[in-house]
Amino acid sequence: MQSITSHESEKISVERVVNDIHNNNLSLLGEFLDTSSPAEIADLLVSILPTQRTIIWELLSEPKKSEVIPWLRADIRPSLIGEMDDAQLFVAAEAMDVDDLADVLGDFPDQVTQSIIEALETDNRKRLETVLSYPEGSAGRLMRTEVLSVRKDVTFSVVLRWLRRHEKLPSLTDALMVTDAEGYYLGKLELANIVTGSPETKVIEAMVGTAEAVRFDAKEHEVATLFEKRELISVAVIDAEGKLCGRITVDDVVDVIRHEADQAFLKSGGVAQEEDLFSPIIPSARRRGVWLGINLITVFMAVWVIGLFEAALNQIVALAVLMPVTASMGGIAGSQTLTLIIRGQAMDQVSHLNALWLVRKELAVGALNGLVWAFLVAIVSLLWFKDTYLSLIIAVALFINLLVASLSGVLIPLTLKRMKIDPALSGAVILTTVTDVVGFLSFLGLASIFLL
Repeated sequence: MQSITSHESEKISVERVVNDIHNNNLSLLGEFLDTSSPAEIADLLVSILPTQRTIIWELLSEPKKSEVIPWLRADIRPSLIGEMDDAQLFVAAEAMDVDDLADVLGDFPDQVTQSIIEALETDNRKRLETVLSYPEGSAGRLMRTEVLSVRKDVTFSVVLRWLRRHEKLPSLTDALMVTDAEGYYLGKLELANIVTGSPETKVIEAMVGTAEAVRFDAKEHEVATLFEKRELISVAVIDAEGKLCGRITVDDVVDVIRHEADQAFLKSGGVAQEEDLFSPIIPSARRRGVWLGINLITVFMAVWVIGLFEAALNQIVALAVLMPVTASMGGIAGSQTLTLIIRGQAMDQVSHLNALWLVRKELAVGALNGLVWAFLVAIVSLLWFKDTYLSLIIAVALFINLLVASLSGVLIPLTLKRMKIDPALSGAVILTTVTDVVGFLSFLGLASIFLL
């Protein structure tokens, strides 16, 4: 097996890192990791066993750790920070940007956090306290406080001289924010206009006064949607009075979008929070056990419905054979609708203005599919069991369940959202219960009435 320390390796491979650990090539591995990007190291740490993480973490230099910490996923960051002593935490905190420090400071030990804040330079401490004062998940927490602003009445030549005094510009600076003397946000001036424009041009002549800005208390999801729709690189953040607070850049929004996608995927499987793939057995079992218990309750509800028709099942064996068809078909049809509606809610495409139209549309889709598949199932049943009444009963039951499934796929997420319950987490469980109960009840109920 090839080692990561070979000269031809350019990026981190989990297999090669594990091989180097097993072969005790730790010195060369440490040198390689110190030349790797923080994001790659963070991804590596998520992908290996906890014991191997400890080895990798100890191989990193102190400056490298400070670069990696902001990139670490929230579920593994506390354990790695816990392996650092107070002195190491101070070194790491001093090397971080204020915005990154604000994101990770909550994972530092309480006794160290206040000392770190007090040890910061006055300007950095004020910036950190400002960011920490904003609500979690808001634009204020997402923003960078490093922002370049100019006045509207100065010329491009003045702006260029001012920019040249900076050793480097803040990352992803695509524009300068324009403010008045009191700091109120007026608009945005693209750097491209400064470079290509006449030195005598004034800022007010070239700035975009209608450029988007978000309030500090806007939700992260709203900010991500704005970036997606307007194809922005950066956007200004303002306070309640309209004064410039900072800016949000596209790389911060990409993190939000990725996190939302991860959460949506996990919730669809009944996992409420991001879980370390290599986390201990007991916590993992406890997190997943909650939804297994809820699902068990719903299963017993379906079983109870089946039990009501025990006599019919004992007399007609074909009922037991065909019984899963209606429930299964309803579950699939409902899941299709549920997925589309939840996705629409996540993208702000579903509201009270179009909810009724969606209900009508999905009912029509359910009815059309119900007619088609009920007819096909009836033909198969007739050829299989040679019983016309049984074929008609399963066709009617299937039509009813597909209709109810389509309606439920719309109404369940709409109702849950109104109740402030996440549809992505609980919608599938409720839908499965509805389609199972309606499917069994309609099929076995009709069979009991007409066949016995």
